[in-house]
Amino acid sequence: MRRFLLLALTMLLAFAVPASPAAAVEPDDIVVDDTAGVLDLNTLLPALEGVQFRDPTTVAIYTFRSEPGREFDDGDTFMNEETLRYAREEHPEWISADGQKWADGLFIFSLDPEGRWIGTYFGEDRKVDSGAAEDIREEAGEYFADAQWTDGTLAGVEEAAKLINRPWYLNPALWVLAGGIVLVAAAVWLAVITTRRKRLAANRKLIAAAERSYSSVSMDLDATEVNARTIPDSSTYGARVLEEYRTFMARYNTATELGNQVRALSEKDLRRRGSTKPVEEFAELSAALDGIDDVIADTNTLLNMAPGWEAAWDRQVAPLLEELDKLDELLEDKTGKDSATAAALLAFRTHCRRRLQAAAAGLAEESLTPEQALDVLHDAGSELAVLLKNHAETVIAEAAEDDAERELMREALEESRDRPRRYRDGYRPSILDTAYPNYLWTVSAFSSGVSSGSSSIESARSAASGSASGYGASGGSFSGSGSSSRF
Repeated sequence: MRRFLLLALTMLLAFAVPASPAAAVEPDDIVVDDTAGVLDLNTLLPALEGVQFRDPTTVAIYTFRSEPGREFDDGDTFMNEETLRYAREEHPEWISADGQKWADGLFIFSLDPEGRWIGTYFGEDRKVDSGAAEDIREEAGEYFADAQWTDGTLAGVEEAAKLINRPWYLNPALWVLAGGIVLVAAAVWLAVITTRRKRLAANRKLIAAAERSYSSVSMDLDATEVNARTIPDSSTYGARVLEEYRTFMARYNTATELGNQVRALSEKDLRRRGSTKPVEEFAELSAALDGIDDVIADTNTLLNMAPGWEAAWDRQVAPLLEELDKLDELLEDKTGKDSATAAALLAFRTHCRRRLQAAAAGLAEESLTPEQALDVLHDAGSELAVLLKNHAETVIAEAAEDDAERELMREALEESRDRPRRYRDGYRPSILDTAYPNYLWTVSAFSSGVSSGSSSIESARSAASGSASGYGASGGSFSGSGSSSRF
């Protein structure tokens, strides 16, 4: 690492050796065709004459107005096509002799204030890379956003003068690279140390939690077996929980092997990346087993109405009640909060709480069997999922602008709903979601899906508003350097 830092410092000093400055010359010629009528030529022309380029350059300014209200497709080459059309018809001298490129020594700046387009085009001996061209347009766009057409045009030309034929040693990217090599080397070394310390702390925390869960499962093994034997398999819920128990011992043995493997890791091992996988697997499996043996106990207690069934029932109801409590947060300051689907969710919450209270009373009075009470709970969770799906369509309708965006939102919501819940995140299973995984669409998963879908839409819109570099069908084989973008 020390040798690497020394090499990086040597490179930085090499970049710092002074080089002879480039010459500065005024524009070779200035042509302004303001067909849009937005430029103050009395101000612009004298200012352009004073702009300093590194080589004699012809500056051509072309403004026009596109049709008001025109819709532009994604990646539209409208500005490029229009600039080429105008050059062919009005200024053939802007095009090379073979008709395939822009003329040498030329810089064209195009503006469409109506469609909010900027174009930058270069002769082959004056062209810049796409990033530099975008910098020119962004410099002008800051002014154009406030309708300062003259100032923005001047700013764009001044930025172009800085970037056209810029010597390599003046490229900020080189200085950033040279300094970055040193900084990155130091940062990497620091990051390695920090990451290893964090990994050690995280692994220790996971191991401690895993050991607590594994110990709890081990101490309850006999009780878990007894509970499993007395679960009535005639019950739909009992039968499904027993299916989970049939692999319980195999998973317990796997947890034992993982525990032995993890306990053999030294502190140095726990700092390494390779230790993370077995530690996480041990923690996940131990937490899962600790949750499953509780479900087996509750299933036996509730289905047989054994002493303590009230607490077992409360544990089954708790997850749904928690989701009902989260509805206010979901609907507060969110899209669709005043919609019919939002009102339906709130009405369901009141009705659902009454149904669950009635189910508990029915169990106590023996007018309702445990199986029937669990059916009430299952039906309520399923109804909440349907209402959330309906509300999702309300949110999608308000957030998305077309079918493609609506599909992005739906995919994100479905993905968040189907994502398995991790035991290491504090998730504790109930009889219901052991028998019917993901029967309950959690409010957290719903919110996560909306957030993810919104991000996907924003990314798609950003990509669609990028620059266009082709000249369309009307351009033929023309391949001059240039591109355009919206502001």
